Amino acid sequence: MPFPHLFSPLRLGPLEARNRIVCGAHFTMFTEPSDTWGEPGFFGERYGRYLGERARGGAGVVIAGQAQVHPTTAYQMMNNAIAWDERAVAHFRRVTAPIHQHGALAFLQLAHNGGVNTGRWSKLPVWAPSEVANHLEPPKALERHEIRELVEHFALSARNAVAGGFDGIELHGAHGYLIHEFLSPRSNRRTDDYGGSLENRLRFPLEIFAAMRALWPEDRPMSVRISATDWVADGGIDGADAVAIAQAFKAAGADIINVSAGQTSLSARPVYGRMFQTPFADRIRNEAGIATMAVGNITEIDHVNSIIAAGRADLCCLARPHLSDPYWTLRAAALQGYDGDAIAWPPPYRAGQQQLERLVRRAADGGGAI
Repeated sequence: MPFPHLFSPLRLGPLEARNRIVCGAHFTMFTEPSDTWGEPGFFGERYGRYLGERARGGAGVVIAGQAQVHPTTAYQMMNNAIAWDERAVAHFRRVTAPIHQHGALAFLQLAHNGGVNTGRWSKLPVWAPSEVANHLEPPKALERHEIRELVEHFALSARNAVAGGFDGIELHGAHGYLIHEFLSPRSNRRTDDYGGSLENRLRFPLEIFAAMRALWPEDRPMSVRISATDWVADGGIDGADAVAIAQAFKAAGADIINVSAGQTSLSARPVYGRMFQTPFADRIRNEAGIATMAVGNITEIDHVNSIIAAGRADLCCLARPHLSDPYWTLRAAALQGYDGDAIAWPPPYRAGQQQLERLVRRAADGGGAI
């Protein structure tokens, strides 16, 4: 039977996503390298082709990520894409154009990876809220003037994203990266007004968001990706904290919360399973009163449809399914019995779709299960 919820449109301010399927941000290293070997690069034509195929495959929203916002995070891996430099604008346009050509909304994820970093190439310090090791190298605690510098760089990156044609922006505040490090009491041991209470731990993330919001058009949506739990028994972010964090960003002007979980720390003990993070998106959506994206081992058509139908989230982020099949959404449409001739099924997948339609008809005629 068809699952119409999956293909229902969603209003995001004045914009409309054609369905509830999001090609979630994932790291590809498909950046255009710098002219200087080892220096950070830019998103560009190759990444645009890659994401454009996912848009062509039917996803309603495509998130490009991560774009790094400051030199202290740009050297974590080779060819990281940077966003704060005005030269990024022309490269961004080569990403957004093919996504728009195929009818999807283009979002850009902006990130600073904080203590999940190394200065072995850049010789720059690893910045974090406190001197709490979270990766390969002990970090340096941010000073107040460095906090102001980072806020300015996030804002510059948002401005460049506007000029580069992105429809939406996502602030990465999850997975043990810098913003999450400020939010979590496990990594934020500051004694000034950026540490201690949740209100204080939210101060730096909200300063960043406000600076971005001031430069981001009011008629374009903004998303924040958060970790709804640190997967620890005590001393970390829990469900009640996540609701409060979502409410704070909603009050600051966020339109969507992309609800993930966990961090990079090896001490965390996540609990994996089918749709294992969906309960967090459900709680935030229905307690904080803000649209959410569900993510985390959502791989099947009925996963997405049931999440949307039950009001547990408004969008579903799928990364791995889009890695293996850029036309996952069109395949979902075919499996649901949508008119094959009405689907713009790109070659060489048309032959596969015709075979699938024959199997569906055979099963309907009593000729056996698919």
